[in-house]
Amino acid sequence: MAREDEMLKERLRKIDELRALKVNPYPYKFEPKNKAAELQAKYAKLRGDEVTKDKATIAGRLMSVRSFGKIHFAHLADTTGKVQIVIEEKASGKKINDFFSKYIDSGDIVGVEGIMHKTKRGEVSLLVKNFELLSKAINPLPDKWHGLQDKEERYRKRYVDLIISPEVRKTFEIRSKIIESVRETLNAKGFIEVETPLLQPVYGGAEARPFITHLNDLKIDMYMSISPELYLKRLLVGGFDKVYTICKNFRNEGIDKSHNPEFTMMECYWAYADYEDMIDLFEELYEDAMKKVCGTTEIDYQGQKISFKRPWERITMADGIERYGGFNANKLSEADLINKAKGLGIDIDAKLPKGLIIAEIFKEIVEPKLIQPTHVIDQPKETTPLCKVHRDNPELIERDEPFIATMEVGNIYSELNDPILQKKLFEEQAKAAAKKDGLGHPYDQDYLDALGYGMPPAGGLGIGIDRMTMLLTNSHSIRDVILFPFMKPEATETAGAPATPKAEDKNEKLAVNTKIKVEKKAKPEAKVKAEKKPSKATKSKNK
Repeated sequence: MAREDEMLKERLRKIDELRALKVNPYPYKFEPKNKAAELQAKYAKLRGDEVTKDKATIAGRLMSVRSFGKIHFAHLADTTGKVQIVIEEKASGKKINDFFSKYIDSGDIVGVEGIMHKTKRGEVSLLVKNFELLSKAINPLPDKWHGLQDKEERYRKRYVDLIISPEVRKTFEIRSKIIESVRETLNAKGFIEVETPLLQPVYGGAEARPFITHLNDLKIDMYMSISPELYLKRLLVGGFDKVYTICKNFRNEGIDKSHNPEFTMMECYWAYADYEDMIDLFEELYEDAMKKVCGTTEIDYQGQKISFKRPWERITMADGIERYGGFNANKLSEADLINKAKGLGIDIDAKLPKGLIIAEIFKEIVEPKLIQPTHVIDQPKETTPLCKVHRDNPELIERDEPFIATMEVGNIYSELNDPILQKKLFEEQAKAAAKKDGLGHPYDQDYLDALGYGMPPAGGLGIGIDRMTMLLTNSHSIRDVILFPFMKPEATETAGAPATPKAEDKNEKLAVNTKIKVEKKAKPEAKVKAEKKPSKATKSKNK
């Protein structure tokens, strides 16, 4: 029998014995009055072997247990840190000593009351006078010296990772502060937080492959939201001037160090503003969050010193290509650009319009060079159908994508509010989707109806919360900043599960049966084809 199996069997035996003694190994309540960090700070100046009369009550998990007959030492961890508890037969009583000896293991959650002292070795400790088992752990903790070594296992069993690695819990405490900072900044500027549907009959706001679900009551397919954009803009039509949401988006696309199928983003819209206002707001949101969680606007990210001092550098795609590729993309034809791309080892579809060819070249040769915070502004008009044409150049749109450490961390528009032009662009996207087996922005008649009532000029901004957290916690992978990142199910997780339609079967049907109406409302069964990774043309505000 494996050692883990023996330990499991032993712990189950202890539970049976406790129940036989009428001791509940899972009681209902305990009221701790103190925290580990508080006790460590308060009694740090005690002399070695000094005992106080101060009482303390604390609860938490026993991370380690060392027993020497009539005396036991254990480290108890709560959300603030660790403190040592000491059980000594003479001071704690024979009953507590015997109970601890017989039934307590590392990993158990306990509540203790006692007096504070410092051991001869100089460790702040609580000498136990009262002891209660609050939750008997059946599964033993990983070896304290090695923990969970397999990264996949750490992500899959995040609860264990959090128990044994306090620095992991710290990452998620920082994440919470980042979101709090974003809310504080927006609320102080008069923005109102709202909610938008995650289940949608027509997905939109980006060009991405959706997840499909089924509404049994109405017998129709629905889609998980890929973006809240079109619903937030409907609110501008309805009279809200400043709105934002912090929500989950779902995209059935590639998975890598900066992409997860579901991710968190903040998206906001500001009536009577434009992309210049939103660029300034974006920098302010980052600056405020950095000051709140880092105390500085300069950080080290994966070995790179990054300064967020405002204002950030601004470049166009053509600027970047000329800087790092050595040629002026604006002056070349589509054919010449494709030849240039081939010479650089970039495979590009010859049928793409010039703007998307430029975007693809930029993605390959410029994005990997964008380490310091940089705004990529005034992009080709083909990159999105939801943005205003640039007021000085009809070939461009007033769009900005901020980049940090080679990652796109947001998306900013002067929002298109012309219903006639929007209809034309939706129709073009729908026709392109039909030619490309569904790759395009769905036609949304209800959104066009909303624009028909008049939407004020507005600026829109999206920030990827996960990537923001990666930067501010120096995390290499998006999976390090998502508590429960997507993981391929293990065989044991699916064994015995009821048979359900395979998601890939429905998505394959979605990819093949593309039917997008251009003159009528898009029906829920409208289909789009997948693309493994989003190209420059498929990016939206929530990266």
